[in-house]
Amino acid sequence: MDPSRAFVTNVKRLIVKVGTAVVTRGDGRLAVGRLGALCEQLKELNSQGYEIVLVTSGAVGLGLQRLRYRKLVNSSLADLQNAQFELDGKACAAVGQSSLMALYDTLFSQLDVTSSQYLVTDTEFRDTSFRKQLSETVKSLLSLKVIPIFNENDAVSTRRAPYEDSSGIFWDNDSLAGLLAMELKADLLVMLSDVEGLYSGPPSDPNSKLIHTYIKEKHQCEITFGDKSRLGRGGMTAKVNAAVCAAYAGIPSVITSGYATDNIIKVLQGKCVGTLFHRDAHLWTLVKELGVREMAVTARECSRRLQAMNSEGRRKILLDIADALEANESLIKIENEADVTAAQDDGYEKSLISRLSLKPGKISGLAKSIRVLADMEDPIGQVLKRTELADGLILEKTSSPLGVLLVVFESRPDALVQIASLAVKSGNGLLLKGGKEAKRSNAILHKVITSAIPENIGEKLIGLVASREDIPNLLKLDDVIDLVIPRGSNKLVTQIKNSTKIPVLGHADGICHVYVDKSAKVDMAKQIVRDAKIDYPAACNAMETLLLHKDLSSNGLLNELVSDLRHEGVTLYGGPRASSLLNIPETCSFHHEYSSMACTIEIVDDVQAAINHIHQHGSSHTDCIITENHEVAETFLHGVDSAAVFHNASTRFCDGARFGLGAEVGISTSRIHARGPVGVEGLLTTRWILRGSGQVVDGDKGVIYTHKDLPLQTPLYI
Repeated sequence: MDPSRAFVTNVKRLIVKVGTAVVTRGDGRLAVGRLGALCEQLKELNSQGYEIVLVTSGAVGLGLQRLRYRKLVNSSLADLQNAQFELDGKACAAVGQSSLMALYDTLFSQLDVTSSQYLVTDTEFRDTSFRKQLSETVKSLLSLKVIPIFNENDAVSTRRAPYEDSSGIFWDNDSLAGLLAMELKADLLVMLSDVEGLYSGPPSDPNSKLIHTYIKEKHQCEITFGDKSRLGRGGMTAKVNAAVCAAYAGIPSVITSGYATDNIIKVLQGKCVGTLFHRDAHLWTLVKELGVREMAVTARECSRRLQAMNSEGRRKILLDIADALEANESLIKIENEADVTAAQDDGYEKSLISRLSLKPGKISGLAKSIRVLADMEDPIGQVLKRTELADGLILEKTSSPLGVLLVVFESRPDALVQIASLAVKSGNGLLLKGGKEAKRSNAILHKVITSAIPENIGEKLIGLVASREDIPNLLKLDDVIDLVIPRGSNKLVTQIKNSTKIPVLGHADGICHVYVDKSAKVDMAKQIVRDAKIDYPAACNAMETLLLHKDLSSNGLLNELVSDLRHEGVTLYGGPRASSLLNIPETCSFHHEYSSMACTIEIVDDVQAAINHIHQHGSSHTDCIITENHEVAETFLHGVDSAAVFHNASTRFCDGARFGLGAEVGISTSRIHARGPVGVEGLLTTRWILRGSGQVVDGDKGVIYTHKDLPLQTPLYI
């Protein structure tokens, strides 16, 4: 549940307002499918014990469509030749009201729900006795699980356009919904529109952004409203006014899309859909949004100072970080052991506790990796290509930091060290959010690392995000965060990809295969299979599926491999062929990452069958073949479409440090920007520098283009 939506746990009575653009299609006809989905949602909520009041628009639009047809049927040939005619809106309302209510009655009756109708005008609400009687009647109906349906009686209303005359109690169905929310003491007002919610500008403008939480003090003067409703009298301005009035009266309000089939249910589940209006929003949302934005902006400012520093200066920062880690190793161990103990007490899985623990030698190993990284060639400002465009006009393509990275990771505190060191090496600002199970470890590591960053750069180069509640706000900051790198479960990666416009780099699963061909050497196969599975089962590059050539059952290697894995304590599951042959439980899915001492075994006919299996069930991470047949090996290496493909080597080699990258921020299975273990190069982009001597284009009249490649040279400022 989104923290800002926690109020939904106390909702009992809600007002649902559905707009004309939802009730009708673009041609004016009823949108029967959307109305059916709406009624099904209300039926489900009604059966769950919610008290529901529906305020509906659409009568005028429906009546307009029907009267147009009647007008055409009764028109003479001369009338049809001059088909420009206007219909009285009140007549349209009178015709449409009965048709609209008949449809609601039919739909609700099919769902075994009873509905009732109220046609009201604002004049009636001036009468205190009327309002009292209205509340009592509605209360009585709700106790019987009846859904009251309200509509402004436009057929007899004396109101003019709301923007011309706003002196009444309400002037359209939006303001009627807000009034009823207060009058009937509702707990929530949901207003369904034809857009996702309130945008910073017209929704059709690509620069407009959805506002998840409306803050009157912030947004009132910033928002540009588009046109009013296609057929109704309100539009977004009327909805916002009604939502603000209800919210400040203590009734939370949400404007969201009525085109989705389950948005009302999602709102009541506490999910972040639409735009929320809440009287306390200025107290909490503004502070959080400004807080994480300030972190990102500050990280960018620090990164620019880091980029301006010379190569030796950045190298010294990394060496100081390595020294600081070793100097504070005992303190780091104390905090890490506290995290491990707490995780064990809370019943976390062994695989997670394994990733959480900083085992003996880990800190010194991390420090060593950082020193290796520090001594690697400086990646910033490298000239990748030099071209003479014309005489005296030289173009350079150079390497450049991305800007600000947001890395969300689970369990592994050593990831914080690797990522931070890579950010410094690549000149990027960094925001980190680790798992709650490693809270103490991450806090001490962050403190040790940032203490080694000089004041002229600023320790806020690397920010540690304290609360999980900040992640949704961070994922909105596509104007100040340049890349998101999630490291963790499939669920984490998928949630982040679905929640942001910022580019995401990473992998969702590590389903790595080892295929043992019929020509494999026995000892080599046993050694690689054992290492790929048991060296570090929780790692994403550990073997999860073992594919065996069908002929191995006849030479004994199959049984030896199975026996070795069982001896090491590996739980085995089989595909249809292997489970039958080896008498082991059949796996529920080949696409499964165990991250523990377990794996799947299956028998395949040949190398092509192995490739097909990997493509169908793998995750494009790391896959290996064990064979002495060169032709078969090349078929596998070129046929498997994964980020890393190995011949006669353990999948555990797929690692940034082992690849000589110094460290890694993660392993990417995407095909854009970076793939496989992502080191410094994956955190860089390019930019163009043009050096001239007064040249102008002037329609290309005086320019003679040469486009000649020039030898590379090191920039003078490094």
